[in-house]
Formats: sequence, C-alpha cells, structure tokens
Amino acid sequence: MMKNFVYVLLSATVTIGMISCSKKGKNIGKDSYDVDGQVRGTAPTAKRSMGAPFGMAYIPPGTFHMGPSDEDVNYSLNQRNRQVSIPGFWMDRTEITNNTYRSFVLWVRDSLASKELGFVKNGGPGVAGDSNQAINWTKRPTLKFGSKDLEKLGEKLVLAPDNRLYGMIELDPEKFKYRYEEFVLSEAAKKENYGMARKNFISRESVKIYPDTLVWMRDFSYAYNEPMTKRYFAHPSFGNYPVVGINWKQAKAFTHWRTAMQNISLAKRGMAVESNYRLPSEAEWEYAARGTRTNSMYPWGNYYPRNKKGCLLANFKPGRGNYAEDGGFYTVRADAYWPNDYGLYNMSGNVAEWTSSYYNEGSYNFFSEMSPDLRYDAKDSDPPYMKRKTIRGGSWKDVAFYLQTSTRAFEYQDTAKSYIGFRCVIDLAPRMK
Repeated sequence: MMKNFVYVLLSATVTIGMISCSKKGKNIGKDSYDVDGQVRGTAPTAKRSMGAPFGMAYIPPGTFHMGPSDEDVNYSLNQRNRQVSIPGFWMDRTEITNNTYRSFVLWVRDSLASKELGFVKNGGPGVAGDSNQAINWTKRPTLKFGSKDLEKLGEKLVLAPDNRLYGMIELDPEKFKYRYEEFVLSEAAKKENYGMARKNFISRESVKIYPDTLVWMRDFSYAYNEPMTKRYFAHPSFGNYPVVGINWKQAKAFTHWRTAMQNISLAKRGMAVESNYRLPSEAEWEYAARGTRTNSMYPWGNYYPRNKKGCLLANFKPGRGNYAEDGGFYTVRADAYWPNDYGLYNMSGNVAEWTSSYYNEGSYNFFSEMSPDLRYDAKDSDPPYMKRKTIRGGSWKDVAFYLQTSTRAFEYQDTAKSYIGFRCVIDLAPRMK
C-alpha cells in the first residue's frame, strides 16, 4: 500500500450524523432521569464513530451458496454446497503489502530500541505490546540506528559477535517480538465454563514478527531463488507487493497491532473505540471473493481464467508452467488486474490468504447457516492436525483449479510460505445517516 499507512489510517475519521424518529427537544441528550422523572434511555456514549477504514471496501450483508460451483476434480469431498448468510463487514481491498507490514516491523523495532535506551514515559501504549510504559516519540528521531546507536543497545537487539559478517554490527530480526493479550470470547461462552473467573479466558502471546525470507529457497528444492530471499522484503521495488513468509500467528499479531494503533488514535480524538481488526472467516472470504456472483467459479465469472481477448485475469501457473505469461514470474503488485464487483483485488491468485478458520474436512456438514465459522487456536503442544488453518484463493505458483472461489486448502498455523499472505477485515456498527 503506502509508506505512511499507519498515519493515514489513524487519521481517516469522519463525523457521523445521528437520526431520531421524534422531534429534537431541548432536553435530548441529558440524563434520562433529571428532566421530569420519565425514563427515556441513555446512550452508552456521545462520542462520534469513525468513518470508512482506510484502504477497505464494504461487503454488504447477504446470502450465497457456499461450496463448489463446478465439478470437484480432485474428489477431495471436503465441502458440499450450502446456502449461508453473512452479515456486513469491511475488508482490505488488497493483500497486506510489504510496505504495510513493514510499518509493524519498524514500530516493534523502534519501541524495543527506545525501551533499551530509556526513551519511555508512563502511560499510553506499551512497548511492543509488553509494558505499561509508552514510547517517548519526541526522542525517537534521535535514534538513527547507526553503528554508535547499535553499540548502545548491547546484545539486546543486535546480532551476537559470532553471528556477524566481518564484525558488522546489525540488528537481529529474531529478537523483534510483539506481545499481545486478548479475551477469548469463544471459550468464555461455553456452557461448561459458565461462572469461571475472567483470568481463565485471557490469552497471552509473544510472537516473532519479522518475515521468514528464506521461504523463497525452502519452498522450492533445486531452484535458484536467492535474489527473492535477499530483496523481496528489503527492496523498495517490492514495496507494494503482498508480504509473504508470514505464518498465521504473525498475521494475527498484525491485526492486534493494527487495532491498537487505530483505537489509541480514536481515544485521543475523543471518538468511540471500534471493533478489532481480524482475519476473515472462511465463509466471509468466499462471500467477499465471489463479489455478488454467487454461482460463479471465479471472482470474474465463468468459466475460464482468460477474457475474450485471451488475456489472463489473475497471477497463477498457466498451462504447464508458463509463469511469465500472466505478467508476473513470482508475485505481482497487490492492486494488479481488475478488482471484483466489491472492489477487491487478487481474491484469486497472486498469494493464497490466511483465514481465521480451523480446517476440518467435514465442517460444511455441521457449521451454522448464519455467519458460519469453525475456530480453534492451537497450542504449540497440540498435534499437527489441530494446527491446520484454511487458506483460500490460490497463488502465483498454483494451477487454475485453486483460483476458484470455492476451493479449500490448508496450511499449518506455525508455517510460513512464499505464496501465502493475508488481508484483514473489521466489523463496524451500522453507519447512521
């Protein structure tokens, strides 16, 4: 997306008007009991709501047929066509880009370095989500990350001497960790957990957030992909390309950080704190990808990945491997090709995308018809099959079958790939006119 994504996001607010079925009187807005003793109701807050989130498109509520729109050529038998209904939500128009994710990485880097150098104050957002101390951003510009600044950090954030090339002092990305806490509503809502203390449902995570750049070599044996390992996340030419090398936990950590940045800004502006950013459920992703074409194979319709002129409509593996034919040997810009009817780019191809849903072959047989989802946040000690998360959309290295909006696949939540990225969604209260 953009270099200054965080700052634009936090300033994207508008005033929302209020409606009423009755005439406005001089006492409207006062406490409901200090006028004439008649209870008229009290709003939870008089604060304004935020407007449209930056870089997102609104997906209206609706009903669609979730499942295959064509023959199950793999005979995977892991889905059946079902009619389901989805409430409205907002979704990123593009996959999260290298530039966007870099804002997260640099914020964690700066907060950890500022803590080590004493550039902190009491109150405000925590240092990398892990402290009640806030970064003193007025002092942050003095930190240039030159050799002298890095020497002051000791080995807290820099490479140990035996890991250096030619003795060069450099930051150690393995030490960039983001810590977040969340209240797990799905556990608290279970009948068997009724009445249990709140502390039993608080989850705390500390996640390494730097992308795994070695995936470009690890994913393809006997292939020369070193240039992508060295440049893809670091070089400005790839700034607006989708970030890869991100596992499911890292994508989830990003959504927590994005939420914190937004709500901190809203609170400072005296505005209402909003919902959390999150990964889309499998059903939400498919509904958004179809873009009102509820029975079509692809976001653009049926039946082919080419238009009438023979031009390819997505970034994938044409034919038997003519990777360059679609205009991109590996990934392409996150806003390449035509968007679907909701204004979403690359819902098919480019990179496959993480969803929040746990992958179960039989989930279509038992999940709800109203906003269906199946979630399970696996622990490190859980067996591998419990760590499977659904991915959707297919990627630059996949054949056209995986580009179909209904095709399901999975990857393990602690595994990063060179062909998997993500995008966020957010639930906002209905906008009042």
